[in-house]
Amino acid sequence: MLGIAFAMAAPPGGAQAGGAMGAFQAILPLVFMFAIFYFLLIRPQQKKAKEHRALLDSLKRGDQVVTAGGMHGKVSGIDGDIVNLEIAPGVVIKITKGYVASLKKD
Repeated sequence: MLGIAFAMAAPPGGAQAGGAMGAFQAILPLVFMFAIFYFLLIRPQQKKAKEHRALLDSLKRGDQVVTAGGMHGKVSGIDGDIVNLEIAPGVVIKITKGYVASLKKD
């Protein structure tokens, strides 16, 4: 067991074996991990956020929508960041535009 500890230790004098190549090999796994996180997590999330912004920008009166809370209704008006949502005949509620999750599929 003691032999393994000496084999894993740095050489005397603190010199690193491998020099620049050793440093490159130490950073390479971090680069691969970042690339995996980017392509599997960050990029799809940015794409989905971009699609949601486009949906909110294209929202117009008469659209059937579903809110983030699950409320279904028809857009009866848009005033800046506020959406008037008709959830039943004669029942209109106001919600923040960002809470519109999707267009309702007919």
